[in-house]
Amino acid sequence: MSDELFRKAERLQELLVSRATGGAHEDEEYRALRRDLREDPRAREQLPDFVDRCRTLQHFWSFIKNEFGTYEERRQFLWGEFSPLLNALEQGGSPPDPEVEAVLNTLDSNHVHRVWQKALERRQNDPEGAITASRTLIESVCKRILEEIGVEYEEKDDLPNLYHCVAEELNLAPGQYSEPLFGQILGNCQSVVQGLGAIRNVEGDAHGSEKGYRARPRHAELTVNLAGSMATFLVRTWKAQQSDG
Repeated sequence: MSDELFRKAERLQELLVSRATGGAHEDEEYRALRRDLREDPRAREQLPDFVDRCRTLQHFWSFIKNEFGTYEERRQFLWGEFSPLLNALEQGGSPPDPEVEAVLNTLDSNHVHRVWQKALERRQNDPEGAITASRTLIESVCKRILEEIGVEYEEKDDLPNLYHCVAEELNLAPGQYSEPLFGQILGNCQSVVQGLGAIRNVEGDAHGSEKGYRARPRHAELTVNLAGSMATFLVRTWKAQQSDG
């Protein structure tokens, strides 16, 4: 853990809690803390979204006073928002897979990058959150590729539909291959995506089941790895077709 970075994140939380509950502070400290945390890759991905949006304490005050009416609500909100960042810095974070990271960065999408980081960071302490982020990663990559290709999609489209559309555009549909082995592999990829898309409640009680089921870190690890591999495969295929074209 970087003690200095952790102290900065903790101090930023304290400063914002104070400002949200009637305290007065100068912008200079807030700006400096915000800048330092946004410039560090380990902190940037877990930094609360509103910190990115609020460049000054006045911006923050305008945001927080309209969101929550009581001091206690504001404290609880801020503590919850900073918890992932502080936990990640305290534990040293989960090292991102450099290969997946490099490929996803070619999409030039902060959203995709952030979702991947969330999936990585939550594998051990929040398996359900990691699994949900894995599904969101594939959805985001599919949408990004369709946007770049110029193919329209509906926001309500689910993951299997988005993947099917991308697979057709990238010639990855099982039926597009005469070689049975490749068709089988691509069919299995399709099954993986359908499985990710079907995840709604990993506790197992979404449909009235009496047997609650809780995902474990090993399940999250498997899901994140599968999502990272699928996302990498889609991006690389799209990039290769760009180069060939």
